[in-house]
Amino acid sequence: MKTLSLRTLACLAVAALAISSCKKNDSPADAPAKGLDAKMLTELLTSKAPQFEHFSIDGAAGGTITSSQGTKFNIPPNIFVTASGAPVTGPVDISIREIRDVSSMILLDKPTMTDDGRMLVSYGEFFVKAVQNKQDLGLQPKNDRGIGVQVPAKQVNGGANNEIPMWGGDTTYTYTVSGYSYINQPVSITSQRTVAKGVSWHQTQFRYALFNAANGTMDFRLDSLIKWVNCDGLVATTNPKTTVMAYFTNHFNPETGTLYSGEQPSMLFFKPKNVNTLLKFYNVIMTPPAGKEGFHSYQTTIPVGMEGTFLAISAVNGQFYAEQKSVVIGTPAAGDNYTTVSFDLQPVDAATLLTLITGMNSK
Repeated sequence: MKTLSLRTLACLAVAALAISSCKKNDSPADAPAKGLDAKMLTELLTSKAPQFEHFSIDGAAGGTITSSQGTKFNIPPNIFVTASGAPVTGPVDISIREIRDVSSMILLDKPTMTDDGRMLVSYGEFFVKAVQNKQDLGLQPKNDRGIGVQVPAKQVNGGANNEIPMWGGDTTYTYTVSGYSYINQPVSITSQRTVAKGVSWHQTQFRYALFNAANGTMDFRLDSLIKWVNCDGLVATTNPKTTVMAYFTNHFNPETGTLYSGEQPSMLFFKPKNVNTLLKFYNVIMTPPAGKEGFHSYQTTIPVGMEGTFLAISAVNGQFYAEQKSVVIGTPAAGDNYTTVSFDLQPVDAATLLTLITGMNSK
């Protein structure tokens, strides 16, 4: 048997101590709690997001409500009903949340893109709720009036926005898991999960907003409450399209994509130049090497040659990081079916991050 010298034993003891120290520092007990960074980022954004505006109106008489952004909601008499279908009279509390600019889309996580990743030019996103005696109200079914909405807007040259599609927005999706119980009986459990893209927009059939030249407004009708609606037109472009791989060369939080609470610690947004449109890149790159973590767009949806600005955001170990980067979407390299954009995120405080978000409005 080989005998170790005292010097060798001493070296081994030092090495063992070093290994033990590393294990202690890297242990789960000393790591940030799972989801803490995502929670920190979400709390900052929602605290500065547009809040609900509250109004009161007589249900029998109806009337007109004007939001702080100048949008008019024309409420017909006797339009509200209870959950059982009974007509509503007396005071009704109206709550309205309105998104009209890109910074608000970021803060409320309500980007403007279709289910398949196409870009939408937004004239406004709205959520309207009516309550009486702490009970949610609905609108009279099968009525042809609804709540008339008039959004301040400018006519696009040539009247390209004379007729704009309406979209409905879902912020959660429902899924069902099937299996067997402890006595081998079929069981199905239905649950809801927050949409990773913030909101899933789907076009509402036969519903359009019409430009009103006399009033300088985009006019449409709400026929239901307690859901997001969007007055948007598709971005028109004839350029060939590509897939964009967006690499966070640093400070990408690896919990992104594994948390299903709707809170994400790393986020990426893209605003085309001079267009009231916001894309959210939420598809996480799978099995990336170091420095290639990040997101990718929907496949073949981003126009080559499009100018725009990205905002990359991360929260890692209690620190915010960000980079705002203006780009021109490049042509894929020979043999590739994608183009790339890389980000070098730098530490920022909360105030600086909010300034970067607000700055996206003018990009």
